[in-house]
Amino acid sequence: MQSGDALATFGGGCFWCLEAVFLEVVGVRGSVSGYAGGHVVNPSYQAVCAGTTGHAEVVQLTFDPQQITYAGLVTIFLTMHDPTTPNRQGHDVGTQYRSIILTHDDAQHAAARGVIAQFSESGIYSAPIVTEIAPFSGFYPAETYHQRYFANHARQPYCQVVIAPKVAKMRAMLRQNHFATAR
Repeated sequence: MQSGDALATFGGGCFWCLEAVFLEVVGVRGSVSGYAGGHVVNPSYQAVCAGTTGHAEVVQLTFDPQQITYAGLVTIFLTMHDPTTPNRQGHDVGTQYRSIILTHDDAQHAAARGVIAQFSESGIYSAPIVTEIAPFSGFYPAETYHQRYFANHARQPYCQVVIAPKVAKMRAMLRQNHFATAR
């Protein structure tokens, strides 16, 4: 983490998808897949998937607020997944796949609430946004094989069928909305 950088933590389905998309955004310096929002210390992937830890699959981003605002990250986050489905993203079902924003300070909390209010008022989604906003209370990095999963396994069927289309959609959205992409 460089001087002036900040942290952001988001969960919205599989962390592999979130990481792959956020790493496309200029200003995002790094991403670590992991677990947060639960009650078990240092959980394993198997325990999180069992749904007994309270944790969600999340990505913790290091970003440069001079290049991308926190509100910009929240906007991207709400666009990259379905924030209207509780405990589900596509075929991934369970509390570990819930839509959650874990805020690191009051300013992030206010920004997240503001962006969600804008999305709700815009009618972009036909159902209410159910994204949980909670104070950040801890983060546990996922096992090594989960880190940079898409970059390391792009030819695997899940990556080709699920992650690659999300990355392509986000690249187009980022260009269309004048967010810079890292590529």
